[in-house]
Amino acid sequence: MDAPIVTDLHEMVEVADQGIVSKTVVENEHHKLVHFTFAAGQELSEHTASVPAAIEVIEGKGRVILGGVTHEAVPGKLFYMPAELKHAVRADEQLVILLTMFKT
Repeated sequence: MDAPIVTDLHEMVEVADQGIVSKTVVENEHHKLVHFTFAAGQELSEHTASVPAAIEVIEGKGRVILGGVTHEAVPGKLFYMPAELKHAVRADEQLVILLTMFKT
């Protein structure tokens, strides 16, 4: 799809009781952007991705663990991850992030 996409990331927030809601915003041969809403206390356990990726914090507070180092996740923070880096995300309160994967 070559048409522009315009969306309000705050309006996409959907909280699942004790869960994580993910919504794909864009997916094409070069990128995949996924909007995540974490309920407080939820986490994505440590894992790797085969492509580089970035996490942008939209709302809330939590932690992003990159290569074993914990970073505070608050609105405005951006985390870039090279391919195969171990990482995890934990929500201390409701947390909203945008994940961008760069398909190579």
